[in-house]
Amino acid sequence: MTQHPHARTVHHWISPGRFHPYLAAAGGDESKACELYEWSVALTGASFEAFHYVEVVTRNAIDREMRAHLNELDCGIPWFLLEVSGKRHVQDGIDRNVAEVRARLRRDHSRKETRDQIIAGLSFGFWVSMLGSEHEQLWRDALHLAFPYSSGKRHDVASAMNALRVFRNRLAHHDSLLATDVPFRLSQMIDVVGWADPDAARWLRKIERVTDVHRLRPAARNDTVVVPAKNAWGLYQSARAYVCQAGRSFQSVDHLAFYSQRQILPEVPKILFRLDNVDWTVGEVNRLRATGERRDALLADIIEVSRKHGWTEGRYQVFGLTAPGSAGHLTLPTPIPHHGRGRGSAFTQGQRYVVRDRLRRARSTADL
Repeated sequence: MTQHPHARTVHHWISPGRFHPYLAAAGGDESKACELYEWSVALTGASFEAFHYVEVVTRNAIDREMRAHLNELDCGIPWFLLEVSGKRHVQDGIDRNVAEVRARLRRDHSRKETRDQIIAGLSFGFWVSMLGSEHEQLWRDALHLAFPYSSGKRHDVASAMNALRVFRNRLAHHDSLLATDVPFRLSQMIDVVGWADPDAARWLRKIERVTDVHRLRPAARNDTVVVPAKNAWGLYQSARAYVCQAGRSFQSVDHLAFYSQRQILPEVPKILFRLDNVDWTVGEVNRLRATGERRDALLADIIEVSRKHGWTEGRYQVFGLTAPGSAGHLTLPTPIPHHGRGRGSAFTQGQRYVVRDRLRRARSTADL
């Protein structure tokens, strides 16, 4: 293999701590690690491009409804200079954010700031905060209209927006994306934009580069997650799904395998979809069935079946999975045994990542 031209000098520019995840993912190959680093930077750039649409569409939608709600056209005063919340600490936070933007604009431009400049200068975190629990009444009165194609629940929109805020911060700080499920974050971006306007979501889906850049990863990735099957296998058999706590972090994977009784089970389903922070209620089942969307119908089935298995109301993360014989589904000839012994020797107690092709050839977990 041709050596990367900067493999021997990259350590002068990038700290060992920052470069280590790439070197580990490349199996110690410095040339491949450099390629991974370049790929991660390109993926960050593509993700930032997509995020541009999220930020602009959502802030304009919220701004539009706030203008109407506080009658800005008639009173002639921008809504963000009026009283938005009767809660003093909440209003103080809004006032402080606006004042900081105005001061920065005056300092940078040495002239009076405009309304549009102030709106554009408010951070994405500010717009996320407008959807917080302290604004529940504001959501009911006005802000639900900014996302007319959402579930109508403030918590659903706020949770997705906040997850994207955290992802944006990772991008801004140039963090490694090796352990981040970037396609899932892209899916969240498209969902959020679609809640404001489905046509905008179609636009983003058409022009985003994240999918293409993600496919160009130069080193093989761990494309399968192995999870304990104690409570999960029965649900998979009856509902073709894996359900876990909301907010749990996963790497980008294509398949999910189950570990039970010291072996990886033969059925390795392909992941059809992943959704986070799903409301596990009868009301949500009814809403999902009313949409007429195939994915929503599948999710409604999963919720209903899991509730019969004892899952209680709450919010969960769910993976829709294939059935044996489906396209992309992997069935191993035999279970893969794990020969480790002793306390804490289980192959996984939470989640562990492997390469799917190695599952096909493995005689034991030692081969993974």
